[in-house]
Amino acid sequence: MSVGILLVGGFGTRLMPLTKNTPKPMLTVAGLPVTEHQLAMAKRAGITTVVLATSYLSEVFIPYFGDGSKWGMNLLYAVEKEPLGTGGAIRNAAKLLTGTDSIVVFNGDVLSSHNLTEQIRQHELNDADVTLHLTSVSDARAYGCVPTDSDGRVTAFLEKMENPITNTINAGCYVFKSSVVQAIPQDTVISVERQTFPDLVSNHGKVFGFIDDSYWLDIGTPKALLNGAKDLVTGAAESAALNESNVLTHTSDFLVMKGAVVDPSAVLDGGTCVSAGAVVGAGAHITGSVIEPNATIGADAQIADSFVSAGAIIENSAKISAAFVTNGEIISIPQ
Repeated sequence: MSVGILLVGGFGTRLMPLTKNTPKPMLTVAGLPVTEHQLAMAKRAGITTVVLATSYLSEVFIPYFGDGSKWGMNLLYAVEKEPLGTGGAIRNAAKLLTGTDSIVVFNGDVLSSHNLTEQIRQHELNDADVTLHLTSVSDARAYGCVPTDSDGRVTAFLEKMENPITNTINAGCYVFKSSVVQAIPQDTVISVERQTFPDLVSNHGKVFGFIDDSYWLDIGTPKALLNGAKDLVTGAAESAALNESNVLTHTSDFLVMKGAVVDPSAVLDGGTCVSAGAVVGAGAHITGSVIEPNATIGADAQIADSFVSAGAIIENSAKISAAFVTNGEIISIPQ
């Protein structure tokens, strides 16, 4: 059995103003917080104990998730007083874990449909120090790349370059041997990507890559966040978090969560999701957009490719395209 650490401490600077009062991992995609989709993925792989490594707006997570019993999980919370980097955050969270189970680390910025169960199995079969999920991209120049040898062992961690030697990149989900996490210095700013992993490779540690080219998306930008939401609705990405208990209507075109009220004359399409408590008025047309909980969409409003935040009110007959909408602002989404 494995345990998990979910890194959800980022500031979400690129997603302001949505992240002014809501941490990025708690933004809604396909009717549920990003974190809820990730926890469902963990549970599907048999992981029921997860530490949420929080920092920015940490107080938002506990009222929603509590102890995790609603999801049949045991959730714990580690709060960083000062940002410690990925390595420091992992080590800080690991203080709440006991035993020698493999530790699976999830990145709060990522939506993934990869086979986590198989990643864990290969990690333990290889008796690896760390096993990284790697994914292939058409152009690795923007990422830096992670080459592996014929046995699947990682040979280097390379920075961004004009002519990458491989198209496999770090996809942000790691399975650690417990002792490797315990060896990370406590209360120290450390990056596993820039320090821990390269050091292990240099010292002939057993660092393996698990290459899986299933759906994967970094949702750190406004456009990516919307795309991730649409992909979960349309089925391009999988989500074990959506089920009969929380979904009212789900087609390949739109998703309406239980507790939402949508006038029968409204039109929803393009991967739109309407969250619980939201109200959509008569004649409204919403395409490719996220409507967060308790938002109100006026009659005959037209909304396209936009993110309407929790509690926001859209006036009757308003026309909004490619924008973030909060209670007090309408801001164009960079293209």
